[in-house]
Amino acid sequence: MAEDEGRRITGEQPPENNDKGRPPVAPGPGIRLGRPFGIPIYVSPSWFVIAAFITVLLAPQHGDVSDPANDFGNELGGWRYVLSLAYAVFLYASVVVHELAHSALAQRLGLPVRRIVIHFLGGVSEIEKESDTPGKAFWIAFVGPLTSAALAAVGFGVYQLIPHEDTGSLGQRVAATLVFGFWASNLLVALFNMLPGLPLDGGQVLRAAVWKASGNAMTGTTAAAWAGRALALVVFVVMNLVYVHDGTIDPFGLGLAVFMAMFIWFGATQALVVAKLRQRIPGLSARAMTRRAISVEPRLPLAEALRRAHEVNARGIVLVDGNGRPTGLMNEAQVIATPEQRRPWVEAGDVARPLEAGMTVDADLTGEELLDVLRANPAPEYLVVESDGSVVGVLAASDVQAAFLGRTPGPPGPPGGPSPQAPQPMAPQR
Repeated sequence: MAEDEGRRITGEQPPENNDKGRPPVAPGPGIRLGRPFGIPIYVSPSWFVIAAFITVLLAPQHGDVSDPANDFGNELGGWRYVLSLAYAVFLYASVVVHELAHSALAQRLGLPVRRIVIHFLGGVSEIEKESDTPGKAFWIAFVGPLTSAALAAVGFGVYQLIPHEDTGSLGQRVAATLVFGFWASNLLVALFNMLPGLPLDGGQVLRAAVWKASGNAMTGTTAAAWAGRALALVVFVVMNLVYVHDGTIDPFGLGLAVFMAMFIWFGATQALVVAKLRQRIPGLSARAMTRRAISVEPRLPLAEALRRAHEVNARGIVLVDGNGRPTGLMNEAQVIATPEQRRPWVEAGDVARPLEAGMTVDADLTGEELLDVLRANPAPEYLVVESDGSVVGVLAASDVQAAFLGRTPGPPGPPGGPSPQAPQPMAPQR
C-alpha cells in the first residue's frame, strides 16, 4: 500500500524498460471512457462483475413474471434484466459525475489530477497533491456530495412529472422506474459519502474542519481517520440490525456488513499512512539524493565504464559527446539485465537513455517542486545540474521513492555493477 502510494506520488516508473531504455507507458486500469476537462476516466473490469450482480439482484424486484396478477412483471418479461442493468449504469454514472466534480474543482484550484477510476466499490479521483489550505480541502471534498444531491433533486422533480401509477402505460412505468433509479442512486451516493469518517467525503470535510480549528493538517487527518474506524464499527452493527429477521441474521446482510465495514476501516487506515508519508515531502532534496557520477563516451565498453565508476565509488554514469556535453544517462535497469560476461563487448551507449527535455533537474529543487518536475517527466534517472549548468550527478527515481518511504537508498557502487570489492572484467582494447 505504502509502496504503491510512494510510486504514484514520486512518479517513479516500473523498473522494466524497453529496448530503447525508455520506461514503458503504464497501462490504464481498465477501459477508458474519455477525457472530460482533460481528466482521463477509466472503468475497471471489476465494475462489470458488480453490474452483473446488481442486475441479477434487482431483476426480481420488478415483479414475478409467474404471477398472473403482476401486469408490469409480465409485460416486461426478460426485459426486467435490461431495466436492472440500466439502474446499475445509472448508479455508476452518478459516481462518475460525483468524482468528476471533485477532480474538476481540484484542477481549477491548481491541483494536478492523474485520473478517475470507476471500480466495483465506487470511484476514486487520483489527485496528486494535497490542498495547501483547509478551505480548498473542504470544497474539493464537499462538491462531490453537493453535486450528487443536486442531481437527485433534479431527478426527483422529473420523477414527479412522469405518471408512475399502475394505470400508466408500460413506457411510462419503465421511464418512471429509470428516473427513480437515477434520483435514488444520486441520493444514495450523496448520503453515503457524507458519513463523517475517512475515506469518505464526509471524513475529508471533518479533516478540513479539524485542520482549520487546530492549524495542523496532520491533526485533522488523524481525527478523521479515527472517526472512519469508529464509523466502520457503527456501519457493521447497524447493517446487521437491519438484516435481522425473526432473530436470525441474514447471511447476505452479514457479508455485506463485513465488506462495508472493512472498506471503511482499511480506507481510513490507508489515509493515515499516506498522510504520514506526505509529511516527508518537504524534506526531499535533489542535491541530497544525487548520486556521484562519472562521464564516459558512448562507445566505451560497459565493463570499463563500470570499472571506472568503481574506482571513485560513483553510482551514476553520464554519457558525453566529444565536447564533453551530456547526451545520455546509463540506465540501471538495462545494466542489471546485461549479463556480466557480456559487458566487455557491450558499449555504454547501448544501455543508456538519451538525455531528453525534462530529464535535467536543478540541484536546488526540494519538496513538492521537485516532485512536480519528476511527475511531469517520468524517467528512471535524471541529470542534476547547478544553476550555471555544471553537472552535479545523477538522481535515480528509485532513490527518491526510498527517501519518501523512509528507506535507505541502494548500496554504493555503479549502477547494476557488483560490489567494489569484487573483481571486474577488463574491457578489450579498441
